[in-house]
Amino acid sequence: MWTRRGFLVTSTGCAVAATVGGLAEATPSRAPKWKMPEKGPFRVTENEWIPMKDGIRLGARLWIPNSAERISVPVVWEYIPYRKRDRERWRDDEWGKTFVPYGFAYVRVDIRGSGESEGVLLDEYLQQEQDDAVEVIAWLANQSWSNGAVGMRGISWGGFSSFQAASQAPPALKAIMPHCASDNRYTDDAHYIGGALALDNYDWGAEFKNVLVAPPDPAIVGTRWREMWLQRLNATPSLLAGWLSHQRYDSFWQHGSIAVDYSAIKCPVYVVGGQIDSYRDFIPRTLSHLNVPRKGLMGPWGHRYPDLADPGPGLDWVTEEVRWWSQWLLGIDTGIMNEPMLRVYMEERTAAEVWPRDTPGRWIAEPSWPASDISLKVLYLNADGLQDHPRPGAALICKSQETLGLTKREWFPWNMSVDLPPDQTPDDKRSLTFDTEPLDADLEILGTSILKVHLTSNQPIAKLAVRLNEVTPLGKSWNVSYGLLNLTHRESHTNPTPLEVGRAYEVKIPLYFTAHRFKKGSRIRVSLSESLWPMVWPSPLPVELHFTAGEAAFTLPVRRISVDPPMPIALLRGKIETQSKADPKLADKYELTQSGPDAQGRVLLHKRLRDFPEIIAATGTNVSGGSDWYMSIRDGEPNSCVWKFEWYSTLKRGDWDTTTRSTVELTSTETEFHLKESMTALEGEKVVFEKAWDHHIKRDLV
Repeated sequence: MWTRRGFLVTSTGCAVAATVGGLAEATPSRAPKWKMPEKGPFRVTENEWIPMKDGIRLGARLWIPNSAERISVPVVWEYIPYRKRDRERWRDDEWGKTFVPYGFAYVRVDIRGSGESEGVLLDEYLQQEQDDAVEVIAWLANQSWSNGAVGMRGISWGGFSSFQAASQAPPALKAIMPHCASDNRYTDDAHYIGGALALDNYDWGAEFKNVLVAPPDPAIVGTRWREMWLQRLNATPSLLAGWLSHQRYDSFWQHGSIAVDYSAIKCPVYVVGGQIDSYRDFIPRTLSHLNVPRKGLMGPWGHRYPDLADPGPGLDWVTEEVRWWSQWLLGIDTGIMNEPMLRVYMEERTAAEVWPRDTPGRWIAEPSWPASDISLKVLYLNADGLQDHPRPGAALICKSQETLGLTKREWFPWNMSVDLPPDQTPDDKRSLTFDTEPLDADLEILGTSILKVHLTSNQPIAKLAVRLNEVTPLGKSWNVSYGLLNLTHRESHTNPTPLEVGRAYEVKIPLYFTAHRFKKGSRIRVSLSESLWPMVWPSPLPVELHFTAGEAAFTLPVRRISVDPPMPIALLRGKIETQSKADPKLADKYELTQSGPDAQGRVLLHKRLRDFPEIIAATGTNVSGGSDWYMSIRDGEPNSCVWKFEWYSTLKRGDWDTTTRSTVELTSTETEFHLKESMTALEGEKVVFEKAWDHHIKRDLV
């Protein structure tokens, strides 16, 4: 099933370590003596109950090498709420059969209140979840087949839970490998972007409501499944109202954010992600701030594991994990820590230009991060372009335009066929744009670009969005990176303050971490706009921002073009292009339509996602689901904005037939948000639960 946070792989996925379209081997820069262990057989336990001290039992699936009957083995586990029994089964099985033969146990645990695990789940990353994780780690370390050394891995929620468990410093947890996660729940986890309210907050909230209330499988829990289901339904909170009640980086978001105290992490960490993923900044930040053995890797993909990369090319990842876990769970020197701290895929074209083909580029390596070989190139936003020297001059005005941002609508690109940013020209034409002359040589950047600008505003609440684009000789404008700031958060996300109308401010806006080669003959373009809809909610009133040409500076982190050590991990090439050709129905699952402006000036976006019914062969469960997103607004009327989401999920097998459906609708006035939520559950055609919430929540400088 499609999902944003759960990474539930569609039926078109290939085996984890399969190679498609050719395999490129590479020789390590420092060849270790270590080599991959011999493979052996293993057994799978469908469900094992892990008892918590309060009497609740968590459900787990176990993959254990047969050799553990003679010699105990290390264990690596994942901890997420996304149903080990059915929706996550395919991915778990593939990883188990790929990884476990090399002599490691693998365990998948559903968080309390999800899947077959008892209790209720009420929100993300609660203290109870972290306390349970510590108990699970102790349980895993004490099993007869375990050598007492535990590792933790996971993507998205699983990455967050790995960080959060490590911050509790349980003695048996020896290392972690978070993928596509974050160290800061406020700035980098769908809810707020630069202090502005994010569209993904509501899409994810509507989807997550279905995760909170999904029923356990009767084949595991027996006849009490319905009682457990109703317990979850009756406990479900007004989730989004809670999130919207915390519009600044307060203790609510600081809880579970390791950025509050990086020193709490005591074990080795390997952070992994993708340049198309919205979470990617956690990689350089954690490498910079942690004080433990650490490594990082950023590929060309989105919110994916490296072996399931989209966009490609991916990596034959199992070897790297076996090396990492052998190093820290078995105490074997595999040579992995002798290699560069950070490897990054340097793209030579953006993924949007070439998808579904692999993104062209090469792997680069940095011995440490921050890197010592990055120089800062300052370009000034002059009236006649982006130039090396400031030329103060004309006054410039940037007005809010509520429908500006349609070419950069996704904070979280998932379905690359519709979510990658297309040619930026339509939005560029409505923005303040500054171009360099055509480059006389290639230029590579690695790191965080920063805009520093002096401005005044005619409103106390305003935003500024920055897009960094490469304009090709043919005139196409492709997005390389972007940044956005709610200007009331210019000094602090914790204590924002309104702008004084007419007062001049110096503001710095960082863009997302990027590895990109601007090509000879192309132009570098910086585009400024007050609006970036529908990615973020509009400012309360129409805004004018005033600049003076030549006073704003844009800093690029330039990396000297060099020959890097060879990539030691084998590449998986051509996978997504092959899948796209093999499954012509894939495009039918995802549809985006745009209409308007109509007679009233309203623009409407409708995004439709469908997961066709699919039977899980091992359990006989028929799973399906989908969502509809409706986003509309009128130019010049920021409070005409409407975001509406509907998500549904169905699980069926014989007489067990359940559907949950959640809806969310958000509107606003100048001073408050109006939020409607609902949850409906059906058994067959019969409605067994209905609840609706209606909230008016004050805007807090958003």
